[in-house]
Amino acid sequence: MDELSDKQYPAVIVQTSEETREDSELGDGARTRIGTIDFVILGFVKGAEANIDTKRNQLITAIETALESDITRNSNALDTEVTSVETDEGTLFPIGGIRIVVRCTYEFQAGTP
Repeated sequence: MDELSDKQYPAVIVQTSEETREDSELGDGARTRIGTIDFVILGFVKGAEANIDTKRNQLITAIETALESDITRNSNALDTEVTSVETDEGTLFPIGGIRIVVRCTYEFQAGTP
């Protein structure tokens, strides 16, 4: 964050977190599997004491709005949901930090890439 200029805020980093997979049907032949993958979105804004909460909230709203515009991720997922939202509670001031966990559920055939 020290290397970012004021014009580079807000800044966002997206990382994969956990992924689980399970069979959704049993028996011979092709098996349909269900997977869930969690993504962690780290966001940073820069502001003053008077507006840091507002800037964090604006970034959270912008991210949620973008995610909700296509919950199927261009037909690659069954669902997308925000499972948690946290802030840095002022520990990074004058930078404001957020952490959003997003879960995508998808379906695939076992043995396919």
